Amino acid sequence: MSTLAEVPPVKNKREVLDQAVIRFAGDSGDGMQITGSQFTNTAALYGNDIATFPDYPAEIRAPAGTIPGVSGFQLHFSSNEVYTPGDAIDVLIAMNPAALKVNVADLKANGILIVNSDSFKEGDLRKAQMTSNPLEDHSLDKFRLFSVELERLTRRSLEHLGLDAKSMDRCKNFFALGMCYWLYNRSMDPTVRWIEDKFKNKPLLVEANKLALKGGYSYCEATEAFQISYEIRF
Repeated sequence: MSTLAEVPPVKNKREVLDQAVIRFAGDSGDGMQITGSQFTNTAALYGNDIATFPDYPAEIRAPAGTIPGVSGFQLHFSSNEVYTPGDAIDVLIAMNPAALKVNVADLKANGILIVNSDSFKEGDLRKAQMTSNPLEDHSLDKFRLFSVELERLTRRSLEHLGLDAKSMDRCKNFFALGMCYWLYNRSMDPTVRWIEDKFKNKPLLVEANKLALKGGYSYCEATEAFQISYEIRF
């Protein structure tokens, strides 16, 4: 299969930065380590200096959606030398309420917060020991909140492949990764090549993960809420 096309020109406003700190956070089964590693590898190929911090769950096989089961991956990438994975973070991707609760205190004021709104149902909030929905109670007003239906959008991107819902949901981390590639003006091609090699004996999974990745990128490109992207040069 051929790789995806080069990243199309971005029509929105672009801001040049010296550095950024991103944290991917979710359940231990959400693929946060893979997602963070792929963004790291892509940033490295662009020549950025990088420091990373993988953060594994506090408990082995903790119940899904609970605080002890939160997994994270933080990376600090820059056009200059970096020596730490960073303290305050510029972008937080939270796949569920537990991931949000554990990590939101480290997000800078006016930082970008991308949240998987499909995982903020009553049962999800209860598992994270939350008494109200932070997407509705204005507790996140100091951040640039993007409430994204990651599961629904991923399923819509893959619905013609004939996969079951569980298999499609496993691709939502690549949808989120595609969003981050758009946000920081990075090509998807290195990750596409990795997908093709990793799942070379499972062509349906190759197609599913590639479509999810491209779906996340295209979603940001087409959504008016995302009016600015960033460039960290090398």
